[in-house]
Amino acid sequence: MTIHIKNLKVRQRKAAVNVMCAPQLASMLGCWAASNDLKSVGQCKEAAEALFHCMRTTPMPKKGHRPTINYHLARLGKQVQ
Repeated sequence: MTIHIKNLKVRQRKAAVNVMCAPQLASMLGCWAASNDLKSVGQCKEAAEALFHCMRTTPMPKKGHRPTINYHLARLGKQVQ
């Protein structure tokens, strides 16, 4: 008994999103909401400086390669038929 599948595709697993400066951003947004200091000159100055420092020093993540399993499945499907 042979099973023929016309199009076979595999969905990739979604990786967890890694936000670099999330704590600093949350503290700055919380400070803005609490004190309404949107220009960060008064109470929110420290939170803004911490976020600025984090964004300057944290390296950008490198993009990973895309899995090629669907490409190989398509090639294998052509050979099987």
